[in-house]
Amino acid sequence: MLYDYALWALAIDSPYSVLHTIFFSVYAIKFLAYVIPPALGAYFNLYFLIPRYLEKQRYSLYLFYLALTIIFTSGLITTGYYITAWLSGSTAEKVFGIAPTLDGYYHLIKEEPFRFTLGAITLAMSIKLTKNWIETKARQQALENEKLETELKFLKYQFNPHFLFNSINSIFFLIHKNPDMASASLAKFSELLRHQLYECNDQQIALDKEISYLKNFIELEKLRQNQSLSVNLNMEPLAVAYMGIAPFILMTFVENAFKHVSKDKDRNNWINIDLAVTGTLLYFSVINSTSEILATDLINYGGIGLKNVKRRLDLIYPGKYQLDIEQTIESFGVKLELQLKQLELTPFIQSIAELT
Repeated sequence: MLYDYALWALAIDSPYSVLHTIFFSVYAIKFLAYVIPPALGAYFNLYFLIPRYLEKQRYSLYLFYLALTIIFTSGLITTGYYITAWLSGSTAEKVFGIAPTLDGYYHLIKEEPFRFTLGAITLAMSIKLTKNWIETKARQQALENEKLETELKFLKYQFNPHFLFNSINSIFFLIHKNPDMASASLAKFSELLRHQLYECNDQQIALDKEISYLKNFIELEKLRQNQSLSVNLNMEPLAVAYMGIAPFILMTFVENAFKHVSKDKDRNNWINIDLAVTGTLLYFSVINSTSEILATDLINYGGIGLKNVKRRLDLIYPGKYQLDIEQTIESFGVKLELQLKQLELTPFIQSIAELT
């Protein structure tokens, strides 16, 4: 409306006359014809054509449908001339000088309606794309800041002295009791440390490495827990080659389950972990038994906090995840659906992948 009003006011050099014409004459219909159809065309382009075709690099189809949108919108604007003339008790030829022929209708569309529609859609695209660019830059900056902060927090909290002491102590006792198991546990512990210190510094890591890290962590945690704890790990056969994930997204929920699982001696204590990948969609579920004493502490995730976990997901996977938390007196569960991305491969790894 402002765009149309400004152009009209500049054309006749009288902003007041434009307002008077809009509100107190039949020319309001013509004004609305220059507002509503271009607005519909602009929004159709922004929220349907661009996401479905332009952003998916289907340029030919996008240009074709955009051209149809502009032509159709221009035709709708032109009907405003005829409705205005009819309401004024005259004809479009007398009021606007439009010849009552198909050629006259074509020349009308070709002049003001076409140029106005093209200008309105271009202006709307410019504003939208500029807004998206600003939001993307802000998100990237926030992500960089969050990445630095998160790395420091993970180094400080994820492998806390309590976990290190208990893991080393458990392995120490296994050396005398079961040397083979102690050797295997020490290898898992070494892999865990190596992954923590060297392999998780990128924004994304290979999903299979993150899964191996989870398995090693679970095996070490089982050494520390009492015999009444049952850990059920269910991972369907995964086709995860070259799929990437942000490091420690899944780990946070697993660590929380071990930290807050019930430790009652008179009943079964359990943790159920399920992971499946369908196409590029990951399904992850962690459910653990709880006791009333620990129920109020479940909102805190391993010193990092549920807010920070959600914030990392918002920054790294905006609009591409769903996180559901279910809490009862006897259990606490987290279900995550996450749209994965293909891991960016180096040229060397890419050449190997193509050969295999």
